[in-house]
Amino acid sequence: MRTFDIIRRAGRSLKHAKARTILTSLAIAVGAFTLTLAIAAGEGAREYANTLLTTNIDPQVLAIAKDPSFFQGGQTGPQEYDPNTTLQQRATGRAVIKQLTQDDIDAIAARSDIASVSPQYTINAQYITRPDQKKYTVDVTQYDSGVTQTVSAGSLPPLRSGITDSQIALPEAYVSLLGFKDPVDAIGKSVTIHLSRTPTLTQAEITQAIAGGAAALQQLASPDVKDFTFTVVAIVGKSATSLTAASSAEVSNTLAKQLSEFSTQGTSNYHKYNFASASVKVGVDPAVVKQALVAKGYGVQTAKDLQSLLFTIVNVLQGIVFGFGILALITSVFGIINTQYISVLERTREIGLMKALGMRGRHVSRLFQFEAAWIGFLGGIIGAAVAVIAGLVLNPWITNMLTLGDGNYLLVFQPIPIAVLIIILMLIAMLAGYFPARRAAKLDPIEALRTE
Repeated sequence: MRTFDIIRRAGRSLKHAKARTILTSLAIAVGAFTLTLAIAAGEGAREYANTLLTTNIDPQVLAIAKDPSFFQGGQTGPQEYDPNTTLQQRATGRAVIKQLTQDDIDAIAARSDIASVSPQYTINAQYITRPDQKKYTVDVTQYDSGVTQTVSAGSLPPLRSGITDSQIALPEAYVSLLGFKDPVDAIGKSVTIHLSRTPTLTQAEITQAIAGGAAALQQLASPDVKDFTFTVVAIVGKSATSLTAASSAEVSNTLAKQLSEFSTQGTSNYHKYNFASASVKVGVDPAVVKQALVAKGYGVQTAKDLQSLLFTIVNVLQGIVFGFGILALITSVFGIINTQYISVLERTREIGLMKALGMRGRHVSRLFQFEAAWIGFLGGIIGAAVAVIAGLVLNPWITNMLTLGDGNYLLVFQPIPIAVLIIILMLIAMLAGYFPARRAAKLDPIEALRTE
């Protein structure tokens, strides 16, 4: 008997028990629904993560630290004292971070495959203000030319280009605080960053001031202050494809260096940096440069490394959802076995008649296995179809709730993975129907025909 004929006969047999077939198929559909959504969510999350990097980060940029432990949160527990380390409070606890020195920065900048290098400057600004406005605390950092930012007003230069020394990019949070009507009103206006530095005194200076009296002591203990005035060039907003909203005021690399040197001079942080951003020359593979720097003992992270980290998180979450889908499938497998056993019992005479008319045992076995495959196919189609429809309906709402931005969807359905899933479900159903099919194949035709 031809396989195609067996498949057609299996389909006709299921039509005679429509209710049982539909109920069993719905059991598989639950698992198919969950797995289809898991596949779609994984695909959507990967596309979104890829968009985060390709639209925001220059692929030629490297993040460089003194040692690899920086990217794992730093070294915890007691460590041997090193003047080039700093103790920082992180989410995972207090960690020792080995810092880059100016010699490290110079050595990296001197490489022939590096176009530029910019350390993360430590800037201890007291406040930001403008005439007739209150003073507000502010975090100041250098403008990162390797990351694309979304602006609410004004404009920022393209990748690999920086702002000028007189310009500043402000987060949206400061617009109303500094008395601007809206982001557009802030463009072209001036703001002032105030820095204060308490001098580090030597014993000789203290002794000399004591000899000069109270006025000399007061003058010696007075902090050094300095104001820097900038013109607002852009108001940075939250991008739909950025990891976090902007929270720091950004100045040029040159001004950041000046602010850092003023606020850290005389302290242990002078010319010390937690990490640096290096721009690899166009045409040079960042992975090759990374290997060379790692060989010298540095910790280095590329844009692809960050992508891999995001994909790992996505895979873990997808695996959890897959687990629930597989549990649903395991339950449906027992349903198929039960349905097929009942079908064998109800059709014992029919099986005996088919075998008496010359149908071989292996053909009988295939008949019941193909019936199980039909059930798996129907369940897969129903579950996948419901998942696709639900996903298409919910995608706009999910995008709006998670502020993913226009054109970015969490659930992305691809036909090939769905087709593969349905085929796998059919194979699982055939395996589930193996034992009932085997029993049907071994029935003695004479005894089967005698069954009432």
